[in-house]
Order: sequence, then C-alpha cells, then structure tokens
Amino acid sequence: MSFAGFGAVAEQLRRSTVQVKNGRRGLGSGIIVKSDGLVATNAHVVAPGAAPVTNGSRLSVELWDGSSFPARLKVRNTRRDLALLRIPTMNLTPATLANSDELRVGELVVAVGNPLGFMGAVTTGVVHAIGRRPGLGPTKWIHADVQLAPGNSGGPLADARGNVVGVNTMVVGGLGLAVPSNAVKRLLAGDLQQASLGVAVRAVEVRTSGAERLGLAVLDVVAGSAAEFASLRAGDILVGIEGQDLHSLDDLEGALEGTEERLLRLQFVRGDPNKVRSVAIRLHCPQVAAA
Repeated sequence: MSFAGFGAVAEQLRRSTVQVKNGRRGLGSGIIVKSDGLVATNAHVVAPGAAPVTNGSRLSVELWDGSSFPARLKVRNTRRDLALLRIPTMNLTPATLANSDELRVGELVVAVGNPLGFMGAVTTGVVHAIGRRPGLGPTKWIHADVQLAPGNSGGPLADARGNVVGVNTMVVGGLGLAVPSNAVKRLLAGDLQQASLGVAVRAVEVRTSGAERLGLAVLDVVAGSAAEFASLRAGDILVGIEGQDLHSLDDLEGALEGTEERLLRLQFVRGDPNKVRSVAIRLHCPQVAAA
C-alpha cells in the first residue's frame, strides 16, 4: 500500500470510528455500522450487568467531527464481548464489514481507536493467528501485532482496503485480540441475542458431597431481573445448568444465548454446600431492531 493509499484508508476509518463514553467507566471506541446511528462496540465498554435495553443516561457517543449524542444500549453479548448502541442521528458514514473468514495470517491490518482519550489514533500490524485463545472460551479471535491501549477497545481492525475485519478487544501476550467481523454481522442479524439473567458472578471452587467443583458465586442481583424473580440472591453459588456441572463462566454465557423465550434450570447451593437446590428461571430475549 502506498503512503497516499494508507492515508485515504486511515481517514475513511476515522470517519466511521467513534468514542464511546461511559459515565462510570470512562472511555472506549466504537464502529458506525449503519448510517442511521447504529454503533458496534465491545460489551465491556458499556456498563457490566446492564440490562439489554437501558435509558442510555450514562452512555454517549462522540463522532469524528466532535459532535456528541446520548447512546441507548440495544443488545449486549458478553460471551463474544460485543454490544450495539443506537444514537439519535442520521446520514453517518458506516464502515464496511468484511468477511472475516477470508482473512489470512500475514495480512496487513490497520487499527483505529481512541487510546487514553486521543481521538482517531492509527496503528498498523500483521495478523499472527486466527483462532481460539486458551482460557478465553470457544470464541475465535484475530491475533495481530497492533499496538492497543486503554480506549482502543471497541474500535475497528481493518484490512489494507479499509474494510473492517474485527473489533479490537484486548491485549494478551503482547498481541491485540479482535472479535471477527462475522460475529458482528451475526449480532446485527439477531442470531447472537443473549438474555439477561441479571447477576454479577465470580468463579470459585466449592466442595459439594465431598468433591471439589467449579461454582459461580453470585455477587449481586439486579433489581427486577429474571434472577430476582427466581429468588436468587447474593451469596448463592451456581454449580450446574440443566443438571450438567459448570466448567467455566462460558457455560453460563452460552446458556443465555438464543432468540426464544424459555425456562433455564440452574443448580445452586445456599449455605449448606452439600445441599444442591434447583430453580427454573424464565428468560426473556431482548427485542433488537438492528437492520
């Protein structure tokens, strides 16, 4: 790519990259994916534990020209660390989402974001690997040697033509990890909706019936949530789903994915670790008008 060509690609990406501001957690980045105000970002950029649809009072989005708008959270999938926001404006410049399955190791990629609040920073690198990362569940990641810093999360990773191949998410082992763009396409199509259980959890080891097993300790229960209606409370420890032992937090995140309303049966302990209880929780999936 020539310097002139790189400059044009960078400018194109800047116009489609936004700064996401969260009153409680600071700054992140986002990608305009629809001209009518739909923005994709990371789930961790928006407030943890938030309901799929909120009043948007804490969230705002600043565009490349400095204009700012309140943002409304439309859907959030924590398993794939993706979220969609809606802002009340039109005629935006959306990014082009590439087919990330066609990305190859060794390709040049360009990352744009707002590290440490600096708007529209650009960095380049090369794709090192595409696939799972140990300890991060079954999600496929794009691994690239792009320099990311706090504030880059949620911004675009693009190919040499400026087409977005991923959403920058984190740095692990010196490499930037990005969620592939095809996952964003699935979220836009409504295939990755995730019901909200309404709990904050932490992985713990618990001994039940003389055996050590993984548990998810409930740290907080959101008022009015499905978990509260099912009488779960802080201090409970989730140990199973549909009668199957938990092996990671991803088991719970995966169980919440789906587009239909349904009952989810959870096993948990309360107080006595040798007494495993069961509860049926009715999940309601968010309504998303992303297209």
